[in-house]
Parts: sequence; structure tokens; C-alpha cells
Amino acid sequence: MNVQYVQGDCIFTRVNKITKQYEYLTEDIDTDVIIVGGGVTGAILGYYLTKNNIKCVILEKSRVGHGSTSITTSLLQYELDSTIMGLKQYTTIENIIKSYRLGVKALNEIQDFIEKYGNNCDFKRVDSFLYTSKEIDKNKVEEEYQIRKDNGFKVEFIDQSSNPFTFDVKAGLLSKDGGAQFDPFRFTHELLRVSCESSLKVYENTEVVSITYNENDVIAETVYGHKVRGEIIIAATGYNTQLFTKREFGTKTTAFNLATKPINNLEERYKSIVFRDTEVPYNYFRTTNDNRIIIGGEDINFLPDIFNEQLCIKSYDKLEQRIKNLFKQHKVEIEYRYCGAFASTQDNLGFIGKDPDRSRLWYCLGYGANGILFAILGGIMLSELYLGKVNEDLKLFDVDRFDS
Repeated sequence: MNVQYVQGDCIFTRVNKITKQYEYLTEDIDTDVIIVGGGVTGAILGYYLTKNNIKCVILEKSRVGHGSTSITTSLLQYELDSTIMGLKQYTTIENIIKSYRLGVKALNEIQDFIEKYGNNCDFKRVDSFLYTSKEIDKNKVEEEYQIRKDNGFKVEFIDQSSNPFTFDVKAGLLSKDGGAQFDPFRFTHELLRVSCESSLKVYENTEVVSITYNENDVIAETVYGHKVRGEIIIAATGYNTQLFTKREFGTKTTAFNLATKPINNLEERYKSIVFRDTEVPYNYFRTTNDNRIIIGGEDINFLPDIFNEQLCIKSYDKLEQRIKNLFKQHKVEIEYRYCGAFASTQDNLGFIGKDPDRSRLWYCLGYGANGILFAILGGIMLSELYLGKVNEDLKLFDVDRFDS
């Protein structure tokens, strides 16, 4: 069934002229690790596995970086979708703090990659700002600030009297160096460029249609009948896991994004911070190098096929009104509107590790708003796992943690 999970005019695939195209598979091949999925998660896995001298192949059913990767805002934050106290019913405060620290580690990993190979994807390390314009949510933000401060995170509390922004802030939590932003499409291609110069093989327009799990190997058969044999196979396909399991890992939603035309005289303070509010569903926004604003949010229950124009227009209109209210001092014109499917979990964490029933099937599913950071952690920990080292932090992302 050809279901459309991405819809609209995606800024990152429109503004970039990536000429690199990858071949489709035309022969049977052997490898150590088969990665299914050629988005940013697959590219991250390919980078870390190759870096650790593990032979691997990426198989992408359509074009590299044109699925969910093309519609992520790439607004990166070490924190999770909900506040610490909001997640307390699903996990422990200790685990949440640990995940925050791992988020910082992942941000640092991306920065290290950029410093080593060059900034070819508009990477920028920035502060992260969680805020509310509602009196009723002030305590929630203050509580989050206090817990983070007590656990050693570099944070500042902002109230109405210290608010440096032109929109209303009743309470805000500024995390120093707590975020980053980049162009996800170019980051994906940059990871692949570096890895392919080593030993990584990438095949696009090469859909995997069946998988055979044997005692000593696993075989992925592609749409044209060619086979890839490996020791393990890793699912890096986001919410779309039907090829591997009947299990529903997360709750799917449709998220919406807008990107403005470049804005004249955009204040510098907005260029060094990524923003998120406490609305339900929450909204988030960031800037680009050419002074655009990208805003996302207004999530709705997952649309199996994203062609319900009436629902989409309603969400786009809400986001447009939101961004115009935030930046009343500027002429804001929308240039790109796009949406796509994402998945989330109760504890806001993804799934990384082995399938409980098939030892040769592994997952790297970066669910929630921190998908890219979880993928970085997955690249590190699954590389270690392949080499025989079990990282203690894998327990946080255990594949069957909700069933145990």
C-alpha cells in the first residue's frame, strides 16, 4: 500500500540542490550490517558503524533524505517533549535527568563532527528556551528550572520583568548551549559523503520487500529480486516498521511546519536560540541562516493519508497566526507549508536495541522531538553492541520496556 506520509512544499529539499544520487542495487551482496532506511537516522548509523570499521550497507526505498528527514525542523534540544514532572508517571526523575545528559552528549557529538569535517549544513549551537505566556503554566516552568538547576544544568529563569523578547513571556527557562539547529537534508548527505569515502555502501530506489532470519545470517530481498546478506539488520525507518514487526511502537501524529520568506532586520537575539512553548500541542520555532523563521506544531491525530486538505489548512492557518502574533514588529510572509507523520512514546524516548524475539533484528527508532539526538546515541551504542560491549544506557531505550 503506497501511503503518503509527507506532504507539501518542504523547505530543505526545495532550497538545496544536492546533485549526489545513489545507484539502485543490481546484484546480490554480502555485508556485516544491513541498515534499512536512508534518512538522517540511517546516515547516522552508517557513519558510526563505518567509523568503527564495521562493514555496512544502507538500503533506501525511494530517495535519500526525502522522507521524514526533509520535514524535520532540526530544532535540537537536550530536553524531552514534556517536563520532568509531566513524565514522572511513566519513568523516574533519575532516568529523565540521565536522558537530558545524553542529549547534551549527542549535541556535542554533532558539534565534533562539524568541527572535524566542516560546516556544510548550517550547523549552529544555540541556547534553548522553554516558555509560557499563560499564568497557569508559570509554576510548571519554574519547577522544571529548579530541577535542572539542582542537577547542574546551565539554566536561567526569565520572568516578565527580565523578558528580552517582543512577545509575552510569563515564565521562561533558558538552557545555555542546550540546543542546536542545522539543515537536516545537507547533514544527511554530509554524513554519507564522509562514510562512503571509507567503506559505506548506499543504495536508493531499493526497497526491501522481505526479510529472512536464519541461524547464522539475515537476508534482505529487494523489490528487484536482489539479496543482501548480513549478520544483523537494523530498522532505521521511523514510525514505518511494518516490514519488521506487527507491533505498534509509538503513537503516530501528523505535525505541521511553516517556513517564512527571509525577514528584514530580524533581531539578533532570535538567531541564537531555539524556542518551544508549553501549549498542548506545543509549538516550536527557530531561524535559518538567511533570516527565515521555521515554526512547527499544531499536531493532530495521525492521518493515514495526508490529503485531508481541510484539516491541513486549519493547522497551517493556526501556525501562521501564531508566528505573526509572535513577530508583530515584522512583515511575515509564509513561503513553505508542509506536514508529515511522526511517532511519540509515553516517556518521550525512542527505541534502540535488539528485538526481544529475533537477535538479528535491531532497532534505531528516534521517536519524539529528539529523534536526531536519539539516532546519534543509537549510532554510538549499537556500534558498541556489535563489537560486544553493552552500554548501560541502552536500558533507557529498551525495545520492550513498556511490556515488562
